Amino acid sequence: MSLWQKAIEDAVQKTKANIGKFSGLFPHVSENGKYILNDNCDWTEGFWSGMLWLCYEHTKDEAFREAAVQTVESFKKRLEAHRVLDHHDIGFLYSLSAKAQWIIERDPAAKQLALEAADVMLRRWRPKGRYIQAWGPEGDPENGGRIIIDCMMNLPLLYWAYEQTGNKEYLDVAVTHADKSRRFLVRGDDSSYHTFYFDQETGESLRGGTHQGYRDASTWTRGQAWGIYGFALSYRYTKNPLYLETSRRMARYFLERLPQDDVVYWDFDAPVTPETKRDSSASAIASAGLVELLSHLNAEDGDRAFLEDGLHRSMKSLVENYSTIGQPDAEGLLEHGSYSVRGGSAPDDYMIWGDYYYLEALLRMENGITGYWYERS
Repeated sequence: MSLWQKAIEDAVQKTKANIGKFSGLFPHVSENGKYILNDNCDWTEGFWSGMLWLCYEHTKDEAFREAAVQTVESFKKRLEAHRVLDHHDIGFLYSLSAKAQWIIERDPAAKQLALEAADVMLRRWRPKGRYIQAWGPEGDPENGGRIIIDCMMNLPLLYWAYEQTGNKEYLDVAVTHADKSRRFLVRGDDSSYHTFYFDQETGESLRGGTHQGYRDASTWTRGQAWGIYGFALSYRYTKNPLYLETSRRMARYFLERLPQDDVVYWDFDAPVTPETKRDSSASAIASAGLVELLSHLNAEDGDRAFLEDGLHRSMKSLVENYSTIGQPDAEGLLEHGSYSVRGGSAPDDYMIWGDYYYLEALLRMENGITGYWYERS
């Protein structure tokens, strides 16, 4: 059994055990080795749904499908109640739940739910500034003019909605926001801001900043990882070579700064001491993004060997040094993720998104099962 196969089987076993442990609730981050569970009211619930769908595709075990379908029903109720949806993370929530069910089973109700979610996301568009507002209500004095690099992973829901409906508004909003993100969130040295502020009335650019990074001018590693994967997906949908170039540049920046054990600290600019926190989830996201990026590069590409080496080093270290293989009762798959070191929230714990991207990367590398960010040919 290969290292990847061993890691996949461990992940599948733990995910199945967690179905009973979680009892219909959704894992977020951990505390004292146990996942904090909630009732579908945060930005992270889609990752648990996505893990269930991935495990179902890999095993064909109906227990995974039944649990996954229950999560989609929960997302339907959440959308109907418009519960905690005033943010940009609609793609994280509905691409990995309703859209996943559509991709796997061609269930028309799941497709309709995903399209309705895309409409909710579309309402985040601010025509004056020409961006998707990250957080809060329109006109919010703190966040009304704020975009965030995480949103690059939510844009696929809009691209997909355009493909399904032919409504060009979805495409135009996604492309305009991607272009703005490329221009203002990605710096000239290929690093990235976590967030950027614009004047809400004029759209004039104001300043870069951070919410979870070390400081405004630093490079938060998870944000860099979102950019690697997000711009590669924008390239998949649009074939705009600038997006592929941006993903490639951000990937080189990330991999050139790997520490000795090949799993990143929480911020590339944070001072490194024995106490500096890692973010295994950032390395998992970047790895999944690298698989996507590599799928668009030909065999003779000059960066291919470097990117492949970085991917394999990162995943090997995640499996050997950060996974919970050998801990049969562990709820999480990856240790030493950080939610918000800056905010003191789960700085060294399991992260459900880290678990999801780790499993997605493993399955795609081993047997070609992709995530649920786009339709399969």
